[in-house]
Amino acid sequence: MFDTMKLTKAAGAICGSFLVFLLAGWAGSALYTVGHGGGHGEGEEIAQAYSIDTGSEEAPTEEEAAPVDFAVLLASADPAEGETVFRKCSACHKLDGNDGVGPHLNGVVNRAKGSIAGFAYSEALAAMSADSWTPENIAAFIENPKGYMPGTKMAFAGLPKAEDRANLVAYLSTVP
Repeated sequence: MFDTMKLTKAAGAICGSFLVFLLAGWAGSALYTVGHGGGHGEGEEIAQAYSIDTGSEEAPTEEEAAPVDFAVLLASADPAEGETVFRKCSACHKLDGNDGVGPHLNGVVNRAKGSIAGFAYSEALAAMSADSWTPENIAAFIENPKGYMPGTKMAFAGLPKAEDRANLVAYLSTVP
């Protein structure tokens, strides 16, 4: 039933199909080449057909820009804009005196850290309970919660813009 000729035909069919796929791959890569040359673009500069000057070389990056004093930003902050920024916080924090996933933020400005009775704070925050939530502390915390307080339960990535942080602190200072 299964003789040498059938075995040879089956092996030839398998080798032939691999050859067809190999040739199709070569033809496809020759027709649809992305990039330039034969390399992968590492360390090579690609010649552009035209360039658009965006002025990015002249503009300082955020790291190079002079640091702005947070007290100055807070003095010119807009609580109405802070209310808009608070929408990001409202998924976990409430302003009605009830705790959500996070503690309520009524009167949080200048309140002692970890002082809401009945809320299960992280060990990192409990260790800081002697401090208070000054506007500068709040701004540093909401900029990068994990960087300010390693071990915090807060999973929020942070607010990178200093203006947003100042507006949020200004809004929270108006909430009794």
